[in-house]
Amino acid sequence: MSLLNLAILLSSCAFLFYGINCLSSLKMKDEFKRFGLDKQRVLTGILQILGALGLILGFFLSPILTLIASAGLTILMLSGFIVRIKIKDSIAQALPSLIFALINLYICVEYYYKITSY
Repeated sequence: MSLLNLAILLSSCAFLFYGINCLSSLKMKDEFKRFGLDKQRVLTGILQILGALGLILGFFLSPILTLIASAGLTILMLSGFIVRIKIKDSIAQALPSLIFALINLYICVEYYYKITSY
């Protein structure tokens, strides 16, 4: 399995899991209140699930879909990283969002070059 395929598998599984938790978990509801984003929790969960499905479907059907999904997840995770820094979470708490932003940025860049090299 290539590094790119592994990144897509990791990211899609993580965002599917996190998106579902975002919509259904009381702990996530409390976390979003702590972030000051309780009204954005449902939208965030839906976007994460859509991003995960976009990565999966794009892998099999359309590179453009993978590109769009990974770009969206990159923006979402960079926003999450900024929120965590803004509310003064520790680096250890903020680091996962930055790591997932970088993973999705990698997927995005790889698919951009894949699409534009045709």
